[in-house]
Amino acid sequence: MKWLFVLLLALIIFGGAAWFGYNSFVKEEMAVKKEQRGEVPPAPTPDISLPEFQAAAQLRQEGKLTEARDAFIAFIQKYPAGLHAEEARDLLGEVNVDILLSRHPSPEKMEYVVKSGDVLAKISRKLKTTPELIMRMNNMSGTMLHIGEHLLISHPDFSILIQRKANLVVLLNRGAFFKQYHVREAKLSPKQPSKITAKVAETMAWRGGKRVGLGSKDYISSTRWVRFAGAPGYTLYSMPDSAHPSLDQPPPPVGLGLTASDVEELSSLVNNRTPVTITD
Repeated sequence: MKWLFVLLLALIIFGGAAWFGYNSFVKEEMAVKKEQRGEVPPAPTPDISLPEFQAAAQLRQEGKLTEARDAFIAFIQKYPAGLHAEEARDLLGEVNVDILLSRHPSPEKMEYVVKSGDVLAKISRKLKTTPELIMRMNNMSGTMLHIGEHLLISHPDFSILIQRKANLVVLLNRGAFFKQYHVREAKLSPKQPSKITAKVAETMAWRGGKRVGLGSKDYISSTRWVRFAGAPGYTLYSMPDSAHPSLDQPPPPVGLGLTASDVEELSSLVNNRTPVTITD
């Protein structure tokens, strides 16, 4: 056993000496040679934008939506290609939707009092919005209205920009960024014009293989698509996600697949007047 102890002691001593020699001489010599060859890796760039990003995210967590929106916009303008720019755009989009689709006060919203003879479609046409947007803003589960009911109304001016290489569907409000949606699956013909100008043709709701309308009891649990006019093969269709683990409507042969939650949200914001631009 004594010889084993001596062997272990020798290994520790000589192994430690070898490690010290490597770090003191060999490693240092290798670093010098790399420096002479111009192969020294650059020092890591400090993430100077992180504190501002975290501050904006904290405002959102605290429910200070207007302040969070302003902070994210300022952050993106200051660091348009920064480490957290893409995440900031995603969060800004969520904040914008949180403000729009809730009773959170905003200068873009107005109050409407339901009068005798009012129906949802009539109000939406009169105020240049969509029936589903009114429903979502006011947490309505159906189209029934009651005289004297107070509705919050917003009439944003949305347009869609599809960026094929970035796999993004960007929603703009009066030309300014509102929200971006990530394409999960792209099934397009290989030959595409560099730019396509189109518009939304219709929003579609499917249940059990059949089209269903806004007033149908099956509408809430339906699968949504958004079809474009002037851009053959461009349909935004739903793909399963955590909120919609199974969909009973198979996807079309061509189009762009987004999560079902994203298409459901997007379909409530656009109408057949919404312009669409598709670029590389």
